[in-house]
Amino acid sequence: MTSLRAFEAAARLLSFKRAAEDLGVTPTAVSHQIRLLEDVLGSRLFERRPRQVALTAAGRDLFPPVRDAFAAMSEAVARIRGVEPARAITLSATTAFTAKWLVPRLASFGRAIPGVNLRLHASDDVVDLHGGMADAAIRYGQAPFPGLVSVPLFEERFAPICSPRLDIRSPEDLRRATLLHSEWRQIDERTLSWRRWCEAAGLTDFDTAAGPTFTDDSQLIQAAVAGQGIALLSPVLVHDELANGLLAQPFGPTLRGHGYHLVHTGAGEHAEEVAVLERWLLGEMAEAESACQP
Repeated sequence: MTSLRAFEAAARLLSFKRAAEDLGVTPTAVSHQIRLLEDVLGSRLFERRPRQVALTAAGRDLFPPVRDAFAAMSEAVARIRGVEPARAITLSATTAFTAKWLVPRLASFGRAIPGVNLRLHASDDVVDLHGGMADAAIRYGQAPFPGLVSVPLFEERFAPICSPRLDIRSPEDLRRATLLHSEWRQIDERTLSWRRWCEAAGLTDFDTAAGPTFTDDSQLIQAAVAGQGIALLSPVLVHDELANGLLAQPFGPTLRGHGYHLVHTGAGEHAEEVAVLERWLLGEMAEAESACQP
């Protein structure tokens, strides 16, 4: 049971460290319990990566019934104690979107939707919603998403954003600045890059490949706040930093990106909660977009 509890937390959070925090133990203890479980089963449950873990096929097969079993036990205990069990839904989103947009709004979710606990699953990997890894997900890209119900939330836009300490005032100032890059997955002609932005701005004879590249957008934002260079960022994701003066958007043009979509299966035991989540997200997105208008 201890190993299964460690597995459930690590699979839900895709992190041994965060699973340890959730369970009140050390990451070493979580790793040890999972290795014990893997030895008993004779199968690897996780792929160990530098900053994250990912479920193997065996792990994905094991997670839904283990998660549901622990949830059923918690609900049964709550009923016996005469406590109304809280409803819970799991929402998956990228690491950066979770950290910069969802986490700051958890209190708003609690006020707007009392009695429903929102579990945030932060991962840059696409989760299997039909397999029960999450009840819904926020995905960036172009609809349709085969086999899923898709609700458009907002169309992303990107602009040059940097610390005001750099004193960058015009596109020509970029020639003396460090360009910060994000390792975006190539989708189509809308995929973000400094080359594409310079073409839109009419800047020629410009080395758009120079400068460091970040695989994590949260680190890219931190680098921009620290004054290490200028990045193409979403004003929606860095709204708080723009509002408090840590970052500035000195000039345009602004590039259109793809859209953010809420996706789900359209069925399942939490369909009612997902519908409530959808209404809350649409309201929050409309407010965020309005706040970012020039």
